[in-house]
Amino acid sequence: MTKPSAIVVGVGAEEGLGAALCRRFAAEGYHAIAVGRTLEKVAKVADAIKVSGGSAEASETDATDETSVIKLFEHAFARRDGIAAPDLIVFNAGINRNIGFRDVTAAEFEEFWRVCCFGGFLVGREAARHLVPLGRGTVIFTGASASLRGKAGFAQFAAAKAGLRMISQSMAREFGRSGLHVAHTIIDGGIDGERLKSRRPEFFEKNGVDGLLNIDALADTYWHIHRQHPSAWTQEIDLRPYKENF
Repeated sequence: MTKPSAIVVGVGAEEGLGAALCRRFAAEGYHAIAVGRTLEKVAKVADAIKVSGGSAEASETDATDETSVIKLFEHAFARRDGIAAPDLIVFNAGINRNIGFRDVTAAEFEEFWRVCCFGGFLVGREAARHLVPLGRGTVIFTGASASLRGKAGFAQFAAAKAGLRMISQSMAREFGRSGLHVAHTIIDGGIDGERLKSRRPEFFEKNGVDGLLNIDALADTYWHIHRQHPSAWTQEIDLRPYKENF
């Protein structure tokens, strides 16, 4: 029996959105390909899924390197016994930190763009190259409130995230009628995960669990987008805790 498969680019800690997406897809019977720059982290995610009875593998891939991304897709779409070619691709890679505009170096600005925008372009392009000829599939890009507005100290992040949003829109308009569902999620708020807890514990304490985005709840929405009927596709959706101002 052939098992469907999904690629999740941007998997880090086990208590993170990327890992939660892998677990959610695996729970639906998918073979989850967990992709990240640190093999040790993605291997932990994949191993945990397998221990719980799911199907997964880890891939050490640099989403900002064209050759690396091409190899990832060639491997994922190669014929393998028991595993079908992916029909669900998620680009979830990103970095973020507050830097005063006058202090942002050219190298830092380019780094944000390469991780948050250029990497999305490479993954989106390869996804389209492989899925459009098949006439099916879903590509989801993880965005942020910065995709819509630039806040003080976050120009480098907002510029990259806004660019990623435009990539998702252009892809959706070009390939939607070919059967490729392209969507963009606006994550508006702090995510209840390992990164926030370790880097900004004071933020976590101030907002509490109900003031943060639950990673499993987010993963539920990504799965829902993938399962939408083509007569009612979502191109963009915003997600935030009920306590979050907007």
